[in-house]
Amino acid sequence: MKYFPHTQQDIEQMLQAAGLKSMDDLYGEIPGQLLFNREFDLPEAMSEVEIRKFFESLGGKNRQLVCFAGAGVEDHYSPSIIAPIISRGEFLTAYTPYQPEISQGTLQYIFEYQSMICELTGMDVTNASMYDGTTATAEAMMMTVAAAKKRNKVLVSATMNPKVKKVVETYALYNGIVVETIAEKEGVTDLAELEVKLQGGDVAGVILAQPNFYGIVEDYTGVAEQCHANKALLVMNANPSALAVLKTPAEWGADIACGDGQTLGIPMNYGGPYVGYLACTNALVRKLPGRIVGSTTDVDGKRAFVLTLQAREQHIRREKANSNICSNQSLMALYVTIYMSLMGHKGLKEVNKLSYAGAHYLAEQLVATGKCAMAFDKPFLNEFAVKTTVCAKKIQAALLEKGILGGVRIADDMLLFCVTEQRTKEEIDLLVETVRNL
Repeated sequence: MKYFPHTQQDIEQMLQAAGLKSMDDLYGEIPGQLLFNREFDLPEAMSEVEIRKFFESLGGKNRQLVCFAGAGVEDHYSPSIIAPIISRGEFLTAYTPYQPEISQGTLQYIFEYQSMICELTGMDVTNASMYDGTTATAEAMMMTVAAAKKRNKVLVSATMNPKVKKVVETYALYNGIVVETIAEKEGVTDLAELEVKLQGGDVAGVILAQPNFYGIVEDYTGVAEQCHANKALLVMNANPSALAVLKTPAEWGADIACGDGQTLGIPMNYGGPYVGYLACTNALVRKLPGRIVGSTTDVDGKRAFVLTLQAREQHIRREKANSNICSNQSLMALYVTIYMSLMGHKGLKEVNKLSYAGAHYLAEQLVATGKCAMAFDKPFLNEFAVKTTVCAKKIQAALLEKGILGGVRIADDMLLFCVTEQRTKEEIDLLVETVRNL
C-alpha cells in the first residue's frame, strides 16, 4: 500500500500529545465564518472495479491526436522502462538530500544528471535541475546581473520563444532589471543591432536561443567575443536534445546555458511536470542558484556523494542570496538521466537524424502543394515555419478532423510545424494530402 490513513487510535494519540481533546479543539482558533459547515457534495462510494471503469470512461473522452506541434514542447519517444523505475517509492517520495549518509542513491543520480548535462552543453558545471526551462532562463538572467554588479540591463533576442521571454520579463520587473529586445531580421537575431546595443556599455547579459522559436539554427559566430569585449555575459537557451548534433553553448563561447529538458524523453503531459537545466562556466559557479552534488570519498575511502555547494538563501545571508530557488525537479531529473543513459550518444544522434529527415520531407511536400511557402530561407533541424495561402485556422481545423494537431499558429498566415522521430511517413503524407485538398 502506498498510503495508510490514520486510525482513530492514531488521531487520539496525536491529540493527546498536543494537549487537545478533539479535532474541534485543533481548529478552535479559526473563526467560525471561515469553517466549512455543510456536507461535501461527493458521489456515493464505489468499488475498485467501478472506480477503474469510471476513470477509464473519463479518459476515453480524450482524443488522441498525432502531434506536429512544437514551440518548446515536443512529442519524443519515451522508453517504457522509465516509468516503473521512477515509480519506485524511494524515488517517487524522496525529498531534498540534506543528510548524505541516507541519501546516497538520490545524490548519485543527481550527480549523474549533472554530468550528462555538462557533457551535452559543454559547460563546466550545472546545478541539480530546476522547475522548467522558462524559470531556468530567468534565473540565468539574474546570474548575469549579479555577476555584473553595477549593470542591470539584459538583452533578449526577438527570436526567443515568447513564453520564455514573458517569464524573463516578469522576473526582471520585480528585481529592478531592464529587459530590452534585440530585433529579428529574416527570422534570426539582428546581430548588427546587438552590436550597437552592446556598445552602450550598460549591458549585463545577452540571451539567445538555439534553435530559435522558428526552429532556425542561428549562426552566432563572433557574438561571444562581442559580448565579452563589452563586459557582458552570453546566455544560450538551447534544446538539449538538439545539442547531440549541434554546436554546444560552450563551443559558441556562452557563459551560461539553460533550457527545458522535456525534449529528453519526458511525455508532453498536458504541460508538465518538466525539468529546467542551468549550467555555467567555473567562473560563475558561486552565482548558480540551487545545489551542486559532488563526488568524494568517505572515512573508509569509498566513493560517496555530497551536496558540494548550496548557493541558496537558507544557507547564506538573505541579502547575499542571488535566488530563492529552494527545490529542484529531482524526479524529472532522474527521468531524463535514465533516458540519456538508455539512448546514449548514438541514440540521441539517431533521434535527431530521424527528426531532421521527417521535418525536411514535410517541408518539401507542403511547399509542393502550392498552399505553403517556407517563411524563412534558413537552416533548421526538426521545426520550421511556413507561410500559408489558406487561413492558418482553416488548415488546423481540417487537420483536426483527421486527428492531427497541425502545428502552432503564430500568425493568421503562418504555422510552425515540428516533426520528431515518432512521426511516420504515413502520418506526414496524410497531413500533406489534407492541406493539398483545401
